[in-house]
Amino acid sequence: SGGADIRAFVVDGVVVGAMKRQGKKGEFRSNLHRGGSASIIELTDEEDTTAIKAARAMGLGVAGVDMLQSSKGPLVLEVNSSPGLEGIEAATNKDIANEIIRYIERNV
Repeated sequence: SGGADIRAFVVDGVVVGAMKRQGKKGEFRSNLHRGGSASIIELTDEEDTTAIKAARAMGLGVAGVDMLQSSKGPLVLEVNSSPGLEGIEAATNKDIANEIIRYIERNV
């Protein structure tokens, strides 16, 4: 992975934002709180579909799906049920929190 992964943020069955995370030099983990950096990325159709299917498989309306890019296609690392917003909102310049609020309002 070279210390990089993708975080796709899924809300109500739709990817509302995605970022590529890169670990700091010498670090294999790409976590932002460990000094990694994030940049906006446009997902491939396969990455988008994989993220949505992973969130659905876990029964989650809101999820952060972490994936590796590989020659075999996207590989799911983990599905987070309460992903942080700071990194994804900074990387994408999108109001993801508002997307979550609208999802909750639709489903109350």
